[in-house]
Amino acid sequence: MTFKKTVLQEAQNLFRQEGLSQQTEASILSRVDISSATFNEFFPGGMEDLVMQVVEFDLETRQQDHDALFEGVDSPLERLLLVVQFGLEQLRASVPTVLQEIMEGYPKAWAVYWEGSNTYTNHLVHELLNDGVLKKELRHDINIQLVTKIMLEQLALVVNPAVFSPEHYNVAEVFRSVFLYYIRGLCTDEGMKQADRFFSNTK
Repeated sequence: MTFKKTVLQEAQNLFRQEGLSQQTEASILSRVDISSATFNEFFPGGMEDLVMQVVEFDLETRQQDHDALFEGVDSPLERLLLVVQFGLEQLRASVPTVLQEIMEGYPKAWAVYWEGSNTYTNHLVHELLNDGVLKKELRHDINIQLVTKIMLEQLALVVNPAVFSPEHYNVAEVFRSVFLYYIRGLCTDEGMKQADRFFSNTK
């Protein structure tokens, strides 16, 4: 990993753990331990540039994380459940307001995040659903294109602070309630058994 990617990873972890509202260029220099000259070299547009590049880094590493999750896992249903679980764990490890802070404070970065996330997730979910039907883990009568759209809209609902305010709802619990139980309804009898085993180990 290059030094710049290490900086982006540290900034990403800082944003997840503490949010963005209290972060300034000065706090980043101190917490990530880089010089002002290096910061200006890497992020000539200041904090706006940093947040944008962290968002792009997040989108890039998400696919790598999923590839690592899928190693040795042939079942498309289990892969779909692992994607959901991974998203749940990331939400639990993040301050509940971080997505709202990006949305409200850095709208250009949010637009890139949302478009990139939707494009990648749409392709991934569609592929896993189709493979799940072919392997008889998911019901053959589901409309794959429609179910993909529903799952993406559910994601938009979960992260929308106007619907589920972080002050009143645990975003990770909302995510679990929306996705894990919805997926159960897509399963065949055999797939349901596999899903139930997975859910029993997911808290």
